[in-house]
Amino acid sequence: MKLFKRIEAAALLKLSHETLTDRAYAALKKALTAGDFPPGHALVIRTLAEAYGISPTPVREALQRLVAERMLVLQSNRSIVVPILSGSRFVELTRIRCALEGMAAERAATRMAPAQLDELRKIVATIEGAIEQRDIHAYVHLNRAFHFGIYECAESPILLSMIEDLWCQVGPFFTHLFDDVAYVPKANDLHFVILDLLAKKDSEGVKESVCIDINAAALTLAPHLISDSEVDGLVEA
Repeated sequence: MKLFKRIEAAALLKLSHETLTDRAYAALKKALTAGDFPPGHALVIRTLAEAYGISPTPVREALQRLVAERMLVLQSNRSIVVPILSGSRFVELTRIRCALEGMAAERAATRMAPAQLDELRKIVATIEGAIEQRDIHAYVHLNRAFHFGIYECAESPILLSMIEDLWCQVGPFFTHLFDDVAYVPKANDLHFVILDLLAKKDSEGVKESVCIDINAAALTLAPHLISDSEVDGLVEA
């Protein structure tokens, strides 16, 4: 009986630990997609553990998992950093994003409930305030909430996970969106268009508008990307 209790306690401890690791993993992925960590940023285990209110071990394991998935990079000095994208890789990611996010938006258009659409309207209204205040941090977080609010309605968990992985790679660059003064006033325009199309359940129109939105942001971010050879040089350094 005592042996069984020890085994049961060990199993519960392992389950609790795995839950903490999963929580840290999910939190880190969300932070990457929302641009909380800029390209080249070194992630310090102890600092993250304190921020998330957990011990360092689950954070370390979550970071190792993200390195294995190539969302983060382990450097020769053992530090873990946010990757720096090359222009060619960014173009490829943008093309894939259009395909997958367009598919998710198309599915969501015919599955979205009125309450979910109302929530998106609130997000877009709040985005207007972030633009007026030139608050890029708030904008990027709200932009993520808007897009994923749509994609979650697609009722396709595998597709949603794939989209999240793509955002983990491009998200760190989103903080550069407001560097282009010409982009800022129109940063929310396509969101209003998408809302109208969602209200009409125009799946094809929503799909097309989401792709236009992705490409508009990509054009704005393009000047901040570097060549493949420059990325290789930074990695070697």
